[in-house]
Amino acid sequence: MSSNATFSQSAPATSDNVAKLRHAVAEFSRHHDASERTIESVSLALSEALTNAAVHAYRDADEPGPVTVTAAVRDGSLLLIVADEGVGMAPRPDSPGLGLGLGLMATLADRFEIDRDGRTSGVVLRMTFPLDG
Repeated sequence: MSSNATFSQSAPATSDNVAKLRHAVAEFSRHHDASERTIESVSLALSEALTNAAVHAYRDADEPGPVTVTAAVRDGSLLLIVADEGVGMAPRPDSPGLGLGLGLMATLADRFEIDRDGRTSGVVLRMTFPLDG
């Protein structure tokens, strides 16, 4: 097991791909000795991030665009990055969600950052979790 291992995968931002990407990251985490508590936190935070991308990022597009998930092991932590190329973050009065996802992600992660993708108007979420939970 490498102390600088990386996993990255892109897929269309659809509800079907939420579980697929979540399972792939959980396996990557497990392979790099993440605790079950960390895997649970990562899986829940990732589900929220991917669901946000599926619901909000490409809401005006004919077809969903990509969402990229990157997980990396660095210095005893798991870094998780979720990036889309969608419309960015903006208030949405017709939102189908409760608006709790970002707060939940921030609570689950040791570190949580929201940024814009410099190439598009998309969103980049960065979360850090301890491998040992």
